[in-house]
Amino acid sequence: MNTSTTTASPLAEIQKETRMGAMGSETNQREIRRIDLRDFAARRHEIAEQLWAAAIDVGFFQIEHHGIDIAEVRRAFAMTERFFALPDAVKAQYPLKKALNVGWESKAQVRPSTGTPDQKESYQITRPHMEGLWPSEAELAGFRQTMLDFEAKAWAVGMQVLSCFAYKLGLDDGFFTRAHEPTKASYQSTLRLLHYYAIPEQYQDKLGLWRAGAHTDFDCLTLLFQRPGQGGLQVCPGKEMEAQEWTSIEPDEQVITCNIGDMLMRWSDDVLPSNFHRVKNPVPGEYMGPRYSLAFFCQANRDALIESPSGKYAAITAGDYLNQRIAANFKAY
Repeated sequence: MNTSTTTASPLAEIQKETRMGAMGSETNQREIRRIDLRDFAARRHEIAEQLWAAAIDVGFFQIEHHGIDIAEVRRAFAMTERFFALPDAVKAQYPLKKALNVGWESKAQVRPSTGTPDQKESYQITRPHMEGLWPSEAELAGFRQTMLDFEAKAWAVGMQVLSCFAYKLGLDDGFFTRAHEPTKASYQSTLRLLHYYAIPEQYQDKLGLWRAGAHTDFDCLTLLFQRPGQGGLQVCPGKEMEAQEWTSIEPDEQVITCNIGDMLMRWSDDVLPSNFHRVKNPVPGEYMGPRYSLAFFCQANRDALIESPSGKYAAITAGDYLNQRIAANFKAY
C-alpha cells in the first residue's frame, strides 16, 4: 500500500460547502437514472453495473421495485406527520443529542453554504441511543414500533445497494453489511424524519431562506423517501460545482432516491462522488405547504475503520468522522 497519505479532514468538505450558497441556475439536461432491483439475487452483477454507472456519473440515482411496500411507506409518513403535529413542548422532551445524532430539533442545523438555519424540524432515530427519546404510547401510540420496522426495511435495501458497490470495489459482498451491523452498540445508521415548514403568506415572495442549504451527506449511502407534490430537492454534481447548475428531482413515492455520501467517497478514493444537493424554497405559484420526507443514512458503525484503498487518505474511524461533520453542521440557534 502507498504510505503517502493525505490528511483529509472532514473540514475540507465543509470549506468546499461554504462556496455553494448561491442561487445558481437550473437545468433539466441531467438524467437521474432509475435502476430496477427486481430479481436482485439473479441480477446482482447486472444491477451493480447499472448502479456504478449512475453513481460515478451523477452520484444520485433512483431505485424501483425495491421491496418496501407502498403501504408501509405511507404508514411511516402518516406517523411522521402525527409526530410533528405534537406540541413543541412535548417534542422538546426528546431533544437532539448532537453527539449521538438522536432526538428532535427545530431550525438548529446551520449549513456552512448559507450561514442560516434550515427552515425545518427533524427527529433522528439511531437505535442504540434512543433511551428516553421515544414519545410515550399515550402521546403517540404505535410510533416507536412503526418507525423501527421501517428503519429495518430501509437498512435491508441499503445493504443490497452497498453490496453492489462492494463488488465493484473488489470487496466481498458482505463488507459494508458488516460495517453497518445493527446489533452492535457502535451502530450509527440513522432514520431521519423531516418536516419543512409551510411558507407563511407574507414570506412567499421572499426567497432569502432555504429549506435545506446546499450540502453533501456524511454517510456511505442515503435513501430518501418523498411524498408526491412536495418537491424542492435539487442536485448539483461536482463537475458542475463552480457553475452551480442544479437539477430538480421530482418526488415519486414509488421509488427511493439515493445518493453517495462522503464516507463512501473516501472509501473509494473519490471514485464514487458525494455530490451537493439542497431543498429550495418554493417560488410563487408552486406548492407552499409543509413538506415531509424520510431519509435513511447508512453510516458505518463507530468502530468501523474507513481505509483508503490506495492509501490516498489517512485511516479514520467512522465515529470520529461523523462526529467532526455533525459538530461543524449543528449549533444552537
